[in-house]
Amino acid sequence: MLSPDDLTALRLTFQLALISTAILLLLCTPLAWWLAHTRWRGRTLIEALVMLPLVLPPTVLGFYLLLLLGPQGWVGGSLEAMGFNHLAFTFTGLVIGSMIYSLPFVMQPLTAAFQAAGGRMTEAAATLRASPLDRFFSVVLPLSRRGFLTAIVLSFAHTLGEFGVIIMIGGNIPGATQVASIAIFNHVEAMDYAAAHTLSAILVVLSFTMLVAVYALNRKFKVVGIGA
Repeated sequence: MLSPDDLTALRLTFQLALISTAILLLLCTPLAWWLAHTRWRGRTLIEALVMLPLVLPPTVLGFYLLLLLGPQGWVGGSLEAMGFNHLAFTFTGLVIGSMIYSLPFVMQPLTAAFQAAGGRMTEAAATLRASPLDRFFSVVLPLSRRGFLTAIVLSFAHTLGEFGVIIMIGGNIPGATQVASIAIFNHVEAMDYAAAHTLSAILVVLSFTMLVAVYALNRKFKVVGIGA
C-alpha cells in the first residue's frame, strides 16, 4: 500500500510531467519549425545548445539552475529585488528544470517531423493560395502527428524518472518538491525496500505502457498514411 506521502509524491510527479510537457510543446513547436527550415549558418550552435542536456550530468545542470534561480542568482535575485520569492526549492523551479532537462526529447521528434512534412503537399497548398499559417495547421500538423505523439510521450516519461536535476533545484520538501524518484531514494535510504519497490513498479509499468502505446499508434498512423 502507498502511504499518503507517496501518493502526494506521485501526484506532484504527474503534475510536473503534465505542466512541463504542455509548456515545452508550446515553446518548442515554433523553434523546431524554424530549425527544420532555416538556412542560417548559426543553426548548428542552436542545435548543440538544445541538445546539451542530453550529455550534461543532471547534477551539473541542476547546480547551475540552482545558482541561476536562487536568491543570489540573476533570475532569483532579480525576482527578490522586485518583491517576489526566488524560484529555488519551489515547484515552479522544478518545472523550469524539468523543461530544460527534457528539451531534447521534444525538439528531436518535432524537428524531424517538420523536416519530413515540408514537401510537395505544402507546396501544393501554397499554389492554392493558402497562407503560411493555414498551411501549417491544415497540412503540416496532420502530417506531423507521429512527431508530436512521440515528443509528448518521451517528455512525460522522461520527467517521471528525473532525479539529479530535481534534487538539486528542488531539494526534498514533502508536499512541495518531493516527487516519486526522490521518495524512492528516501525509502531505499531508510531500507524500506517494499515501499521503494511499490513506487518503482508503478513508474516502470506506466513508462512501459506509454512506450508501447506510442509505438502502436505510430505504426497505425504509418499504415493509414497520415503520419510523418
